Amino acid sequence: MRIFVNDKPFDLISYEELNPSKSYDTVYQQDEELPDHILWKDDVLFHEPSHDLIIRLLYILRTRKLKDLDSITLVSKDQPALKKFVKSRFSIIKAAGGIVSKKNQMLLIFRLGKWDFPKGKFEKGETPKECAVREVEEECAVKVKAGTKICNTWHTYTQNRKSILKKTYWFEMDCLDDSHMSPQEEEGIQDIRWFYEGDAKIALINSYPSMRFLFKQHIKAHRKPQTL
Repeated sequence: MRIFVNDKPFDLISYEELNPSKSYDTVYQQDEELPDHILWKDDVLFHEPSHDLIIRLLYILRTRKLKDLDSITLVSKDQPALKKFVKSRFSIIKAAGGIVSKKNQMLLIFRLGKWDFPKGKFEKGETPKECAVREVEEECAVKVKAGTKICNTWHTYTQNRKSILKKTYWFEMDCLDDSHMSPQEEEGIQDIRWFYEGDAKIALINSYPSMRFLFKQHIKAHRKPQTL
C-alpha cells in the first residue's frame, strides 16, 4: 500500500514484498530511535515500526519540507495491522475517477494550476465504477464506458484541521462521445485536453506524484510483452 503524505510516498509492505535488490540510503531496525536532527535523503526503510514511531513519522512528513527525501517504507510481519493503524490516524473519504482514452490519446484536466485526471467523491449508494463514470462525465461533459480497474491511489491532506486520507478508485475508460466536451468550471476546472502518451508524460511533470504513479500503472497495464 502506497500513501502519498505531503506528496512523499509512504509505503506499507510485508517482508514478502520487500525487494532485495533495492538499496536504501538509511535503514532503521526495530525500536531504533530517530536522531534529533533528521537529514533524510533518497529512500528510508523502517523495520517493524512502533505506533509511536509511525505517529512521529506522519507528523514529520506533514510538517516538514523534506526536499531530499524520495520515499519512506515501513515493513512489518503483520502488514494488515500496520495498514489498519496508519488508517486509524485519518478520517477516510472515498472518490473515483478514470483515465479516458480515445484512439492513442488520453484526457487530462487542468485544475488548481496542475494537470490532473478527472475524479470526484462518492454519492450515497454508488459503486466505485458508477461514481467514476458520473464524475468523469460531469467534469468533462463527455460520454464514457468504464472498463477494468487500474489501481487505487491514497493521499493525505488537511481540511478544517482534520487529517484526511483519500482513497480513489481508478478505471480505464473509453470515450463514446466528446462532441460537447468542456471543463466543469464550477469545479475549478480551467481546461481539458486530449494528449498523446509522450505529451501526457510531459504535462504530468506539473501534477501530483500520485497522478504520475497512476499514469505509470496505466502505461504498465498497456505495455505489450516483447516476443523473442
